[in-house]
Amino acid sequence: MKDPQHQDDYSTLEVARRLGMAVRSIQLMVDRGELSAWKTPGGHRRIDKQSVEAWLERRAGSAAMPLNESNPPEPQTPETRSAKQRVLLIEDSVHFQKLVAMLIEQQFPNLELHIASDGIVGLAMFGQLQPELLIVDILLPGIDGPTLITSLRSQPQFARSRLIVLTSLDEAQRAPYAFALGGVTVVHKPRLVMDLPPLLRELADKR
Repeated sequence: MKDPQHQDDYSTLEVARRLGMAVRSIQLMVDRGELSAWKTPGGHRRIDKQSVEAWLERRAGSAAMPLNESNPPEPQTPETRSAKQRVLLIEDSVHFQKLVAMLIEQQFPNLELHIASDGIVGLAMFGQLQPELLIVDILLPGIDGPTLITSLRSQPQFARSRLIVLTSLDEAQRAPYAFALGGVTVVHKPRLVMDLPPLLRELADKR
């Protein structure tokens, strides 16, 4: 067997282990074009080593510049803390980013939304913002949602934030991530417009 470090391509499982992510997350990254892949005559997916290295370089760059430049958080002061409660959405789908932003803009003017499009940036933004509410998708580029949640639970400030998981996966598809989802409120994306506003209202009514 070849040394993985000297291979020109990897299996999906090898990439998942190297990036510390779920196999399903790697499959979605291939589908989105973030990683280059092809299939062998036997139907097995192989992922180009160079595309994996390029993705790791991009991730390192994101970690070095953790804030979303299009929506940088203001410095936290007692005045801004008391005026608006912060919501951090970590979601790679532009459609659902816009949908959550629309709900908050129309119904919850006392909530301040910040958005990260991948797990690496989201993890850094959480430390900067220390939001009252964290909304996390399960399948994310960078770090998948369950891995991110597990990492955040080791941080003392996480205890002050409410967590909501947002996902298109049904209950059976979420089973592999049960280690991180115990006791967590889960909003199924097809029901987002119905189920998320009451949860946001609970947060808004605390002020």
